[in-house]
Amino acid sequence: MSVAAGGQDETFWAELRAWRRDFHAHPEMGFEEHRTSRLVAERLRGFGIADVVEGVGGTGVVATITRGSGNRCIALRADMDALRITEDSALPYRSRNPGVMHACGHDGHTTMLLGAARILAAEGGFDGTVRFIFQPAEEWGKGALAMLADGLMARFPFDEIHGLHNQPGLPLGAFRTRAGAVMSAEDNFEILLRGLGGHASRPQEGREVLVAACALVLNLQAIVARRVAPTETAVVSVTELLTDGTRNALPGTARILGDARSFDPAVSATIEAEMRRIAAGTAAAHGVDHAVTYTREFIPTINDAEATAAALAAARQVFGDAQVAEAAAPHTASEDFARFLAQVPGCFAFIGNGEASRPLHNPGYDFNDDALPDGTRFLVRIARNRLPGADVGAADQGLEARRPRSQEGVEFRRRG
Repeated sequence: MSVAAGGQDETFWAELRAWRRDFHAHPEMGFEEHRTSRLVAERLRGFGIADVVEGVGGTGVVATITRGSGNRCIALRADMDALRITEDSALPYRSRNPGVMHACGHDGHTTMLLGAARILAAEGGFDGTVRFIFQPAEEWGKGALAMLADGLMARFPFDEIHGLHNQPGLPLGAFRTRAGAVMSAEDNFEILLRGLGGHASRPQEGREVLVAACALVLNLQAIVARRVAPTETAVVSVTELLTDGTRNALPGTARILGDARSFDPAVSATIEAEMRRIAAGTAAAHGVDHAVTYTREFIPTINDAEATAAALAAARQVFGDAQVAEAAAPHTASEDFARFLAQVPGCFAFIGNGEASRPLHNPGYDFNDDALPDGTRFLVRIARNRLPGADVGAADQGLEARRPRSQEGVEFRRRG
């Protein structure tokens, strides 16, 4: 099928939807996206793209298209990995990989970038180079670093990068982003308490750790409330408390795990220092030993002002003025895309997944297929706008003609 051919646009969107559902049915964990990356590479080559490189950073894929004589290069990125969550749905395309599911919409992100690659390969409409980066292991916070360590910037240099993420609760057809901090850093911590376990009937003979652990969980809440300025954003969340006790045995060890979010490295440093001080004091008060492990997994996602203005302008062309706005506040979730933004200017943005969408990382979540056309068209638009070419007018007419029409062929329902 020729993408540029008239009258076949609904077939194009239906094919993208089928791809997305196939990815959803076959989720793969970070650095294990072998089937996903193989299909991505096969489809890219099927679009006539000759420059497709697999195995970048493990299971990443990078494709390149050059048109005209322009010397600027823009990168478009999508993530491919899934989560270790058991899907809770009756969807006909639900996960066939037990205990793993696309609970964050990376199946949709991958599909939108494939759609953009197909359109740009068929129609051009830009002067310069576009790189399509399909990244592994975003959920781990390790995939971008792996691609960079594998020479991404030296082997496939680019001047600017853009990416999209779906947002449950945001109406379908809406677009949001902001200059500056758009997503937070994520730090992980583990606090180990060691004492002396024993019989539940004789606590005085040991140094059990459960009471100390419970006290420590509560004491950690004072970090944000009393040690971080109210004008700063910070979150400290304990997510696990694990012990070696049982019904009639007091535990001798306890592990407290969780994460912290912030936008300022100074705030992150304050959280770590206060956590170590509180852990030491609480452990001493209860007569147990302690050890703190504190790591920084994600850095803040900082959008470039110029690239963000360009993204908002492109979004208005695709979504319409009424559907596009600057985000009022950054998200306290984290994103591996930040590693690319630390290398070159760029913008990370959000598109609506519908107001009725289940939350991200929820066992019942599903990417909204009706978001595929707008997301795909935005990626095409930002590439053409940032790499303007002489043939952009004719190419844009083809892009506009492919706006999905619900009364013809495939019905894209506004499920939001």
